[in-house]
Amino acid sequence: MAQARSMTPTELQNALHDGREIALLDVREDGEFGEDHLLFATPLPYSRLEIGIAPLVPRKNARIVLCDDGASAVAQRAAARLAALGYTDLTVLNGGTHGWKAAGYVLFKGVNVPSKLFGELVEHAYNTPRITAQDLVKMKASGEDFALFDGRPVHEHHKMTIPGSTCCPNAELPYRVASMVKNPKTKIIVNCAGRTRSILGAQTLINFGVPNPVYALENGTQGWYLSDLELEYGSALQYPDRIDPAVQPAQQQAAKALIERFKVRTVAANEVAGWFEETDRTTYLCDVRTPEEFAAGSLSGAQHTPGGQLIQATDQWVGVRNARIVLIDGGENVRAPVVASWLLQLGCDAYVLDGGVQAPLAAAPAAKPALPALPLISTDELKKLINAKACTVFDVGPSMAYRKAHIPGSRWSLRTRIANDARGAKTPIVLTSEDGDVAGLAATELRDAGISDIRFYAGGAAAWSKAGHPTAASTDIPADHECIDYLFFVHDRHAGNRAAMKQYLAWETGLMAQLGAQDKSVFRLPVHG
Repeated sequence: MAQARSMTPTELQNALHDGREIALLDVREDGEFGEDHLLFATPLPYSRLEIGIAPLVPRKNARIVLCDDGASAVAQRAAARLAALGYTDLTVLNGGTHGWKAAGYVLFKGVNVPSKLFGELVEHAYNTPRITAQDLVKMKASGEDFALFDGRPVHEHHKMTIPGSTCCPNAELPYRVASMVKNPKTKIIVNCAGRTRSILGAQTLINFGVPNPVYALENGTQGWYLSDLELEYGSALQYPDRIDPAVQPAQQQAAKALIERFKVRTVAANEVAGWFEETDRTTYLCDVRTPEEFAAGSLSGAQHTPGGQLIQATDQWVGVRNARIVLIDGGENVRAPVVASWLLQLGCDAYVLDGGVQAPLAAAPAAKPALPALPLISTDELKKLINAKACTVFDVGPSMAYRKAHIPGSRWSLRTRIANDARGAKTPIVLTSEDGDVAGLAATELRDAGISDIRFYAGGAAAWSKAGHPTAASTDIPADHECIDYLFFVHDRHAGNRAAMKQYLAWETGLMAQLGAQDKSVFRLPVHG
């Protein structure tokens, strides 16, 4: 395997601020990435590399820098895989995260860090009003007139929220709030699970010019739970499907004022079509509407990036820094400008498409990789092989899913280690997972290691159980240190782990202290709120 060229930490720091397009991809697994990574790194685990690369980095000649920990050589392996897909400008960070730290640069914990950091910067720059959980309890007890909105997507709201909160994702708030709150004196409070979306949701309404008093609920559901207050589970309260036509004129005026204030740029379909033809720039087409609207139809090649989520998790959809981001809404020209106003402050090159989803524009859909075909094995065939001890079964699904339920006798593994795990193993090797693509990529490692007798049991433990066979569970296998695909302090906070909640909130509020002057210059927030 040919070695990809390397780049020093200083060269990378300069490249990140030279104004040109660059994709910095951390190819370690999610848990490893979450423990320490570069501020502007985009996570793209090696276990899903070929599946995830095209949406994140659609241009094959984009400048790509790959990062690992400096010891695992996963970045070099990823470079070879991407080169095979036709990517031409590939570099590996010399020393990975260890080399970055040794050179005196900062590493960050957590996920979606630029966006999370942005939320803290927004609160500081705008002095976003906030109330505590105890303040809200007192408001309820005194019968104050207020409306409580959860700025997260429906599935997160349904999982747990503040009692009485109505789901209305942040980018939908300025578009729908006037249809839900008729009295301009009604106080509006925005919550999320932690801090970012509470802050951004509240400040979105303030920037949009709603007449109501608006507040962020400090620390969201975690602050509520840590105050020994009960959460609501399974709430079905959510935004109305349609807005009140009577509020549209005021919305349009508010959107125009927002466009002028933040210098939001609109662009015609024919100009964007020309951008798609350029070979030296990357253009993303992002539909910021609700899942229901997107499912009903969108422009060809658009990716669904629900507005509030695109701001708070930009690296989930946009892998190339300094690329163009073209936003589309339903043509009402409210939601796309709202999202653009934040992306511009986040340091992105954002535009609003004239006409929204009705515009005469189509982009090429992201290319799907050709994955190796694996012969399928039935439940009965697999059971016979297991009973005869005539195969080796590897579960290549998530480690936490394996702990909850797996096929008895199966072992957990993932792409980065499966070739080693399978050394000397009895063949056939049977891979199982609910995600066949992940299994297909794991199979490439086995084939490269000279193992050819590989089969796939589709559906994993769920299919095994559905066929009437018992599954096994394990609370500590794989061991915590092996679960490199899982970030404990981020995910465990949703399971009532108070220590994880406190760690998460301390992490969020501590992000600004880690930010250096050069990196801070990327954000374009007002100096004074």
